[in-house]
Amino acid sequence: MNILFFLHPKSGVTYLTLGNSLRQGLEKMKNSGYTEIPVVDKEGHYVGTVSQGGFLWKILEKDFTNMQMAETTKIDSIVSRRTLPVHVDTTMEDLLSKAADQNFVPVVDDFDAFVGIITRRDIIKYFSEKDDR
Repeated sequence: MNILFFLHPKSGVTYLTLGNSLRQGLEKMKNSGYTEIPVVDKEGHYVGTVSQGGFLWKILEKDFTNMQMAETTKIDSIVSRRTLPVHVDTTMEDLLSKAADQNFVPVVDDFDAFVGIITRRDIIKYFSEKDDR
């Protein structure tokens, strides 16, 4: 099965860009309702994710007293590189093993440009429907 059938394209995914401020990141995360979102560099290459926990620890570390202070701090220092991407030619079985540890799997093209995500929900749904057949 081609994983692109399950792709949520970059244009429909909440993501941040290196250099965004902590305030921008918090606002995007709050508006999206997600607890972890992808981060790309200025050229659109996937670099990692930021999580609610990352924001919380940075806010506590810097002892912010107001959100204006969060405008001068960049998200770059809280990007986690733990969530590794897959390429567009990855198999569904490989996706399943990745999804066991993360809510979504980032997908990149042959130039390592971020093209979107595949959610754990979609992967589980595929395998549960496959088993029903």
